[in-house]
Amino acid sequence: MSLRMALLGLLTASGPASGYDLTKRFESSVNHAWHAGHSQIYPELAKMAADGLVTVGEEGPRGRKTYTVTEEGSRRLHDWLVTKEHFRPVRDEGALRAFLLPMLEPEESVPLLRREAGVYAARLAELEALEASKPRERETRFGRYALDLGIRQMRMMRDWAEETADRIERAARG
Repeated sequence: MSLRMALLGLLTASGPASGYDLTKRFESSVNHAWHAGHSQIYPELAKMAADGLVTVGEEGPRGRKTYTVTEEGSRRLHDWLVTKEHFRPVRDEGALRAFLLPMLEPEESVPLLRREAGVYAARLAELEALEASKPRERETRFGRYALDLGIRQMRMMRDWAEETADRIERAARG
């Protein structure tokens, strides 16, 4: 369902687009919050058209189709945003690994956590660079709240991994 809502949101925010254009927009925006490749996007667009959420406009060269949000698509997106139950069961591989971390010896868990901290730091740097790339548009840019959330999450996850590695090292020293 979330892929569908992401596509409806992109089409609403930026207007009619082909599957190719949506894939490129997805990669440079929503993909930071919700990953999907063209192998998922194209079938979902076909389902959305069948469900009356988008229309398929003119067909261009090589079968290129342009999709536009319908009134029903706009209504569904709005309803999902304002009425969707916000509790979501969490399936987080990182949280599961953190839960099971005590099963490892310190000499295994500390390097693992240091690597994880490095991954989070690199992702944080990417997101901060993205934020800095358009400072004047920061408060009006589509996706700014998700970008802020991502920056805060990566910062917190980096800090958690570093602090947990430090804690395990101190405990191992006695």
